[in-house]
Amino acid sequence: MIDIAFSKLAIIGVAALVFIGPEKLPKVARMAGTLFGRAQRYINEVKSEVSREMELDELRKMQQEVQDAASDVEKSVKQGLSSADDALHSAWGDADTDINPLMEPPTFDQATLKSKNFRKKKMAATSAVPSWYKRQSGQKSRVISGAARMAKFRPASARKSTAFFH
Repeated sequence: MIDIAFSKLAIIGVAALVFIGPEKLPKVARMAGTLFGRAQRYINEVKSEVSREMELDELRKMQQEVQDAASDVEKSVKQGLSSADDALHSAWGDADTDINPLMEPPTFDQATLKSKNFRKKKMAATSAVPSWYKRQSGQKSRVISGAARMAKFRPASARKSTAFFH
C-alpha cells in the first residue's frame, strides 16, 4: 500500500494551501473527501457483488448435488416399491387360487345389522338429533358427573347421614 507519513501529508497540505489558496481549500477538501467516499463505496459494492456471485455459484453447485441425491433416493424408493408391488401381486395371485371355504360373504341379515348400527352412530354424532329419539334408540341425552351418579345410585341407608364426621 502507499506509505504516507505525517511529514509528506504536511508538505502536500502546504502545497495545496499555496496553489489553491485559503478561500478555495475547504471546498476542495470537501470535494476530495466526497470523491474518496464514493470511490470507497464503489469498491465495497464491487467486492460484495463478487462475493455474492461466488456464493451463488456455490449454492447452485450445492443445489445440483442435493437434486442428484434426491433423484437417487427417489429412484431407489421407486425400485423398492415396484419390487414390493410385484411380490404383493404374486402373493395375491397365489391367494386367489387358494380360496378359503371357511370365509363366507356376509349374509343379508349381517349387512342390515351393520347398516342399522351405522345409522345409529351417525345420528348420535349429529347435534340436531332430538332427545326423544336418543331415548328411544338408547343413546344418552345428558351426561352426569361421577359424584351425581354415586348419589343417584347410593343405597337408602347411606343417604340419611349427610355430615362428613359424626
